[in-house]
Amino acid sequence: MATIKLEIVSPDRLVYSADISILIVRSTGGELGILPHHAPLVTGLIPHAMRVRLGADRDEQLIAVAGGFMEVTPEKITVLATAAEQPIDIDINRAKRAMARAKERLAAFHQGVPESRDIDVERAQLAMQRAMARLRATQTDIQD
Repeated sequence: MATIKLEIVSPDRLVYSADISILIVRSTGGELGILPHHAPLVTGLIPHAMRVRLGADRDEQLIAVAGGFMEVTPEKITVLATAAEQPIDIDINRAKRAMARAKERLAAFHQGVPESRDIDVERAQLAMQRAMARLRATQTDIQD
């Protein structure tokens, strides 16, 4: 079975490196599946849990990324993530608290609470997306 090299790099470390059979990601243009010998591509990534398939048996790993860029060549996929974490490195309680804080801020803003006028809505939405990516990577139920 053909494989392609995947490297996921964050500003402070190499997060993941392996030969894989397929990578499924959410780019700024939509969801993509990257197979060995893929055409060259550069795209932005949004916060999500990437799906990495290691072989024909469909063994799958999830890796949380907080956004960034991906470069694909026929032989290699390089993900330059603003932050990336494997499930074992994720603090589930911290991710749940972050999601709750973001939801509270957004709810207060949308309800017109006077103290919430200065809330940066885009920042709160991104915080919620990052927390959701972490929880999905750990396969933790997300309460909507």
